[in-house]
Amino acid sequence: MSESASVRAEVIHIVAPEEFDEYELEPELTERASGQYLLVCRKGGSPSWLDRIKMFLRREAIEAITLVSDERREEGAEIDVTVTETELAGVYEVVSAD
Repeated sequence: MSESASVRAEVIHIVAPEEFDEYELEPELTERASGQYLLVCRKGGSPSWLDRIKMFLRREAIEAITLVSDERREEGAEIDVTVTETELAGVYEVVSAD
């Protein structure tokens, strides 16, 4: 794992531990998240409408990340957390909530 970093993100979807079987998750992700929540997020938080239009016109993609967290969050919530990168691409482990 790498050093910890602060991340702001908007929670788009939540997968509770008891729902893992309902999704086609990689076995490595299921093992890492055992007993924890998977938060599918938009990195950087929720963009304003102006930013969304700029992104659309520039054809910039939304950067999606997956956070492994002990805490459940609400969909649509903007969160500030400290994370460490895992060996899985785009997957981060939440160290602390800011």
